[in-house]
Amino acid sequence: MTAANIDRRRLLTGTLGTLAAGPLVACGGAGGRSDNRLRAAFSVSGSRESLDPHTGSLFVDQARSKALFDTLVGYAQDMSPVPRLAESWESDADGRRWRIRLRAARFHDNRPVTAEDVLYSYRRIADPATGSPARPQFSGVDFGASEAVSERELVLVLGEPDFAFPAAWGAPATEIVPANTADFGVPVGSGPFRFTSFETGGSAVFERFEGHFDGPPKPAELEFVPVNEAEARVSALLAGQVHYAHDIGANAVEMVERDERAEVLSAPRSTMQAVAFKVDRPPFDDNRVLRAVLSGVDREALVEVVLNERGELGNDLFGKGLEHYPEDVPQRERDVDRARKLLREAGARGLSFELRTSSADPCFEPAANLIAEQLGEIGMRVTPRVGPSETHYSDIKKHGVAGHTRTAALPITTYLSKRLRAASVSANYTGYDSAEFDRLFDDAVATADERERAELLVDAQRHARNHSGVMVWGFSDWNVAVSSDVGGLEAATPNSLNWARFDGAELG
Repeated sequence: MTAANIDRRRLLTGTLGTLAAGPLVACGGAGGRSDNRLRAAFSVSGSRESLDPHTGSLFVDQARSKALFDTLVGYAQDMSPVPRLAESWESDADGRRWRIRLRAARFHDNRPVTAEDVLYSYRRIADPATGSPARPQFSGVDFGASEAVSERELVLVLGEPDFAFPAAWGAPATEIVPANTADFGVPVGSGPFRFTSFETGGSAVFERFEGHFDGPPKPAELEFVPVNEAEARVSALLAGQVHYAHDIGANAVEMVERDERAEVLSAPRSTMQAVAFKVDRPPFDDNRVLRAVLSGVDREALVEVVLNERGELGNDLFGKGLEHYPEDVPQRERDVDRARKLLREAGARGLSFELRTSSADPCFEPAANLIAEQLGEIGMRVTPRVGPSETHYSDIKKHGVAGHTRTAALPITTYLSKRLRAASVSANYTGYDSAEFDRLFDDAVATADERERAELLVDAQRHARNHSGVMVWGFSDWNVAVSSDVGGLEAATPNSLNWARFDGAELG
């Protein structure tokens, strides 16, 4: 075992927060441990990991990519695009040609970031052979017509109008890499930290990049420490073994708040908590069965019990509080009689199915148990099936008919294009394929007038709410815990520019 791989049995000896062990001795890096090394604990996925920024889908993949690489734009807290490597951008009148000007930035090997690097990166993301989760955002780019106008200016040409296209440039897995990069064993990026060492399923150590366009980071080194259980991450933090514990549940929040050694950074309603029901196969290909489930679940009880009232009620729609969210849609409430009636009409009384869950999110397992109880009251037999957290999302996509899922904040247009279109093979967990939804969405992004575009997006979401198979029961706060000795970090929703951004951290 590497020194940075925390022994979970040792961490969980006694109550949470009690650890009779000394500090970690960090691995990796020729210079050994640094007094100015920030250590961040994340869940990892084991042998499937790499530092290829275009293929990772877990939060640890995104956080490591953010440290090593950069994107054309980032997202503000409201998910609007803000400049990063792109200094400015504009489209033509019909939203097909986008001219982008790059800022002066350099890769870790001192090469400038150029228009050719951007074109190469986006071609690679769009290539099905890469397997990038960001592929749907770039499938409409005509790379034959797109070109580098100069070293720092390029034009991207789309096959169809898309006035929401800049939102795609900040999505996870859209980092810019040097042209012709095929090997990420020793990755070269333009991010605030440069590569030192990485062990698959283990720790990753990066060092300060003095030439970063936004200024050098404050920590001399950054280490990602693998700790898969949320309780163990908190224990490691309180024991002084790490400075940052990513993604902790509501119960752990209360414990950290009572301990002067750490504090909680909480971003409200940052993560959609949902169950994905596969509508392309029985029994949920019958919309009456789907609507019975939507009517039979008590969302208020789930928020109260599972989120410990540290979240907000869901309404089977993504993106509560973000631009284009349909605020005027009436809240879906539990209606047991209606749910039973729908099951009778579908001939599905006594229907049994497995609800796939895991510890990939601390809310998943308790929510599965409560949902099983609630649906039992309308005449369904639901069996929670706990699987490995490391492969949870690939498992629920390939197997079964229902599984827990979550999505951090994204621009609503990005979410709709990635999760609710049949072409979104990497992230469509329900098999939803609707010509009506596709038409509404395509019309929306092709509309230059912002008000008309917003109305069409609302119509698309209303349709998906009743047919897509995504049951959004709540929005959980996003909680991380940090050592009281660390400053410069702030509460931020995942996928935003300031989430998992460690270059401004100050170690006391």
